Amino acid sequence: MATETDAARDRVLAARAALGEELETLEASARVAVDIPAKIKRSPAKAAAVAGGAAFVVLGGPKRLFRAGKHAVFGQPAPLPPSMLPEQIDRALRELGDDGDKVRGALERDFAAYAKKASRDRAGLRTLLLLGVARPMLAAGSRAAAKWLFRTEDESFEGRLAEVRDRLKRQNSGDHAASSGTSTEDSLGS
Repeated sequence: MATETDAARDRVLAARAALGEELETLEASARVAVDIPAKIKRSPAKAAAVAGGAAFVVLGGPKRLFRAGKHAVFGQPAPLPPSMLPEQIDRALRELGDDGDKVRGALERDFAAYAKKASRDRAGLRTLLLLGVARPMLAAGSRAAAKWLFRTEDESFEGRLAEVRDRLKRQNSGDHAASSGTSTEDSLGS
């Protein structure tokens, strides 16, 4: 049992030593990778090439090369028309690109979308105004119709009230007559 424990202990100590060596190697390689002045001294041509490549990318070289290749294959784009616009509008148009046909298409699409939206807004405004005027008129008309429909004419109301009272009086007198043994058929006719 003691030998197994000793063997496990030796393996742990060996793993610890290997980890220490790996950490030393990692630290040394990190320091070498970060030591830029030493790299420049060892190979100045490579350092200049790396700096030139970084500057090329930062200054937009790939985009310029792509544009030059596109112009070589497809030809020069149509130039923008001479500008008679204010500076801000001219600057905004130039930001859309240098192909006049594409800029014209973008402007036409944007204007069509604006016109459609403005038309919907005007329709909404018309509806709002119509409802603003029509709603009070409709409310007043519906109130007047309800008053007319449910109005009570005094003479017809009084006539109906008299008929109801007469009918109830006949029913009550008929109930009394039925209890006294007389026929109530004539009182139930109306």
